Amino acid sequence: MELRRGVGVYGVLRESGRVLLVRDGTDGEVPGVWRLPGGAVAHAEHPEHAVVREVARQTGLTVTVDRLLAAVADVTTYPEDDVALHTDRLAFELSVLGGTLRDAADGPTDQARWVTTAEAARLPLAPFSAELLGLPVTPLPTGTRRPREPFPPAHPDRRLRFGAYGLVTDPAGRILLTQIADGYPGAGQWHLPGGGTDHGEQPTTGLLRELVEEGGQLGRVVELLGVDNLHNPAALGPEGRPLDWHGVRVIYRVLVDVPTDAVVTESAGGSTARAGWFTPAQAADLPLTGIAASAIGRRGR
Repeated sequence: MELRRGVGVYGVLRESGRVLLVRDGTDGEVPGVWRLPGGAVAHAEHPEHAVVREVARQTGLTVTVDRLLAAVADVTTYPEDDVALHTDRLAFELSVLGGTLRDAADGPTDQARWVTTAEAARLPLAPFSAELLGLPVTPLPTGTRRPREPFPPAHPDRRLRFGAYGLVTDPAGRILLTQIADGYPGAGQWHLPGGGTDHGEQPTTGLLRELVEEGGQLGRVVELLGVDNLHNPAALGPEGRPLDWHGVRVIYRVLVDVPTDAVVTESAGGSTARAGWFTPAQAADLPLTGIAASAIGRRGR
């Protein structure tokens, strides 16, 4: 079975104790099922831009992003295409700037409504939306999904990578950083621990796995900080040829309660050359990747 990846973005808008939901229409993935407004991230698109675009298209509302609320993943199999699609879903808290609520004129949804939590609980809800709203999750009945068009062939020169990274600290306030190995984009720079998640893996699970592999540490995730978008149209890595690379990276705050010497435990040939604990002053003098510099700058917020 072919393993595919995608990233979806969804908006949580609340007003007077109600939440905004949309219903999939005849062209939607699951006709008649309600969900949070949102959709797929296009290649190279920042997830925050994508959720603003999709909410406007499906509801007529102009919104702004307040913060990233959650990151979850699920896998849907399409036996007729012999494809297993892993979707990383990001939910953002949004605020309405303007516009008038309306049903979509075209596209995958046909209704948009403000509903109370009690009303939402009585609707047929997409499982990921129910989970994000803290409502009981009920699997969709077999055969509910609309037969989809065949998956297009994968683009030979494009890559999508969803990753989870950590601003990792210990009780003394030191920061754990990892150095990118030769042969990888950014070689020699110091980076946040983390990396790409595996097919079927939740973001926090992938991050804690990477923390062991890249730094030899056991940590606990305490906060979701945000999402970073990276587009490099000519990334040169181990593949040996330039690739149009799109990376979507969620960032968590992670605590290591009992730190040990930082040791790279992943197999030889990995993307991490070494790891180390640094005071904030020491970290400021290192050649940092953009995502590491940005996360460390938010440390005292």
